[in-house]
Amino acid sequence: MQANGAGQAQDSELSCLNSAQNGESSSASGAHSNGLISSTNNGNTVSTNNGASAGVASGTSAASASGSEVGSTMKKKKRLSQSEEDVIRLIGQHLHGLGLNQTVDLLMQESGCRLEHPAATKFRNHVMEGEWDKAESDLNELKALMHSPSAIVRMKFLLLQQKYLEYLEDGKVLEALQVLRGELTPLKYNTERIHILSGYLMCSHAEDLRAKAEWEGKGTGSRCKLLDKLQTYLPPSVMLPPRRLQTLLRQAMELQRDRCLYHNTKLDSSLDSMSLLLDHVCSRKQFPCYTQQILTEHCNEVWFCKFSNDGTKLATGSKDTTVIIWQVDPETHQLKLLKTLEGHAYGVSYLAWSPDDTYLIACGPDDCSELWLWNVQTGELRTKMSQSHEDSLTSVAWNPDAKRFVTGGQRGQFYQCDLDGNLLDSWEGVRVQCLWCLSDGRTVLASDTHQRIRGYNFEDLTDRNIVQEDHPIMSFTVSKNGRLALLNVATQGVHLWDLQDRVLVRKYQGVTQGFYTIHSCFGGHNEDFIASGSEDHKVYIWHKRSELPIAELTGHTRTVNCVSWNPALPGLMASASDDGTVRVWGPAPFLDTQDLEGLNENCCSMDS
Repeated sequence: MQANGAGQAQDSELSCLNSAQNGESSSASGAHSNGLISSTNNGNTVSTNNGASAGVASGTSAASASGSEVGSTMKKKKRLSQSEEDVIRLIGQHLHGLGLNQTVDLLMQESGCRLEHPAATKFRNHVMEGEWDKAESDLNELKALMHSPSAIVRMKFLLLQQKYLEYLEDGKVLEALQVLRGELTPLKYNTERIHILSGYLMCSHAEDLRAKAEWEGKGTGSRCKLLDKLQTYLPPSVMLPPRRLQTLLRQAMELQRDRCLYHNTKLDSSLDSMSLLLDHVCSRKQFPCYTQQILTEHCNEVWFCKFSNDGTKLATGSKDTTVIIWQVDPETHQLKLLKTLEGHAYGVSYLAWSPDDTYLIACGPDDCSELWLWNVQTGELRTKMSQSHEDSLTSVAWNPDAKRFVTGGQRGQFYQCDLDGNLLDSWEGVRVQCLWCLSDGRTVLASDTHQRIRGYNFEDLTDRNIVQEDHPIMSFTVSKNGRLALLNVATQGVHLWDLQDRVLVRKYQGVTQGFYTIHSCFGGHNEDFIASGSEDHKVYIWHKRSELPIAELTGHTRTVNCVSWNPALPGLMASASDDGTVRVWGPAPFLDTQDLEGLNENCCSMDS
């Protein structure tokens, strides 16, 4: 380990066995210490020590190569701890993978450690050289070192399988048949796999065999993969798991990213995606908590906003009876008015894009008995639906097949309809607040006036309780994988439920929620974040795992009714408010530090 660039060992406890001490070296051992390195290059010995000749030491004669003299000059070493030995072995394995075998030998010699058990080394060499009989014989020696000796059968099976496939590839069908019948079958292990292997005898040529067996073919590649499988049965004290250092580093990087409150980009498992020299920290300036655009085309309260499933459009609905479709510029992320859909006499309080983004359904407030189904591409009204003037069609959800939808309200029923508004099914006696169709295409989730969410199946006409709250559920949304539900609960705020286990996972703090209908959302890359409007005029953002908000976005002057996170652009979010505006949020613009300090008032961050 180097310190301050001097290249000299500072801790005698970490210095290596058999290495020279205090600036003296042994040329016979080839070891290095205190910045002195001896190596051989094309038969010539090259020795350096911070620019000074290794053969000269302050006018004294060169150090003797005899073992007795080296022993007399060495300080007695303290035994390495287990963790220190583990680190040296991990480094050695990594260097070996890079082909630096001489460096590995030197490291093991100086440290007094052993990269792996000699029996494991012998086994590895025999496998890589394709000496299958010797490798099989090595298993008897390894058996005594294993925690589960029964695993020997599985290891032997893997060896014989490789041996069988290599014989087949070489055209040695008789030898392969002998391995199959005389060696693999008597193991009485994985008979199903043996039947599959026997089928490979019918392969007409090597390419056909490799394709059917999904096998690389005889050589280093397939044998390395075989070794990776074999190593899983051996204790790490005998043979390290494959690429163990890279695995540990990758786990550390993933843990840092998981703990990073503002990490909002695609997870890359490559070690090259992050620096190993610094802790991973994402800046809040990369997060969508700065106003990029204010849309003022609506002339009254904006009750709802929703990005299309492909993220290219935003739909906003208002008390002013219009729906506006906005186009998202893929480069600048600026929104531009695309078309206005008019004629919703009661105003628009809910919008739902079809799964393929071809259609958009608009619903009104509680006293609205009509539903509008628009063709987004043409701007034409395809269906205007009303079952009864006494109905209340305030919520809607699309079936995954994009050919059906369910709609209902608080008057006591909800319906399943086709694209022309024809009634397919109905469910009576349910006062619906909000609806959602699960990906199975059969189950409809409905929140009702009994402060619960129930699942309804139109095929077998069954229903079951899934969520029970103590206060009215004003709205809810479901994660893409269908596992989690996000609820806005009257006087309580935002709650996260696990629909599969039917348990309340988390209550998020900060938001002001009375009896207004506020729509929250999942968002960000991998839906790691949650955003909600609030009656205190703010937008709140939480990391899914943290109850405290990581950002409070200010700018609106009245209640924020709805928040939508762009599903294709994790750095883009929109919010709709009673102040008549839609705010588009994104990362901080590229500004000087002084400008950013003035802009920070727009985003108050609270790290939890």
